[in-house]
Amino acid sequence: MPIITISMYPGRSEEQKKDFAAEITKTAVQILKTKPEHVIVVFEENSKENWFINGKNL
Repeated sequence: MPIITISMYPGRSEEQKKDFAAEITKTAVQILKTKPEHVIVVFEENSKENWFINGKNL
């Protein structure tokens, strides 16, 4: 059972997340040879001030 976690900034609509999760699920089923009902997609929304690259805030 794959659990796929997506980290991103807040602000995407529920429809965008739904569409993205559907595409991720479809791809996981094709590549991992699993069933759609076994794929879990989790969105973690973290505000921009919590993101850093090379020790610097984005």
